[in-house]
Amino acid sequence: MYITNWNEDRKDKKYINQIFTSINKELSETKEDIITQIALHNILIDSLDFYERNNTITLMDIAIKVNGIQMPTIKLSSWKAISNSKIELLKYENISTLANIENLREVLIMKNANLSNFIYPNINETTRNKKQILKVMMMDIMSTETAIQKEIEKVLKN
Repeated sequence: MYITNWNEDRKDKKYINQIFTSINKELSETKEDIITQIALHNILIDSLDFYERNNTITLMDIAIKVNGIQMPTIKLSSWKAISNSKIELLKYENISTLANIENLREVLIMKNANLSNFIYPNINETTRNKKQILKVMMMDIMSTETAIQKEIEKVLKN
C-alpha cells in the first residue's frame, strides 16, 4: 500500500510539473502577445486622437493606417486540461489565478464582439463622436488586457 501511494504521488508530481511547464510556456507567449497588442492599441488611440476633428478620415482609414485592429490570443489549453481532470492537485492560489485569467479572457471576447458590432456598421463614419467611442472601447479592452497580464505575472512568479 505504501509503495502504491508513493508511486501515485511521484506520478502526480511529475504530471503537475509537466502541466506547469506547459502553462508557463502558454502564459509567457500570451503575455508577450498582450504587450505587443497594447502597444498597437496605443498607436490606434493616438491615431484616433490625431484625426479626431478631421471629418474626411473614416474609421476604416484609421484602421488601415495602423494595420488593422488585432487582439491577443489568450492561451489556456494546459489550464483547461488540468481543470477538467486533476484540479485537486493544484494549490488554491494557482486555481484562483488561472480561473481569473479564464474569466477575464471571456470578458475580453465579449468586449471584442462589442467592438466588432460597433466598427462594422460605422466603418465609414468620420465624426468626432464615433472616433471617441472607438477610443473609449479600445481603452476598455486595454484595461482587460492589462488585468490579464497582471494575473499572468502572478502565475509566472510562482
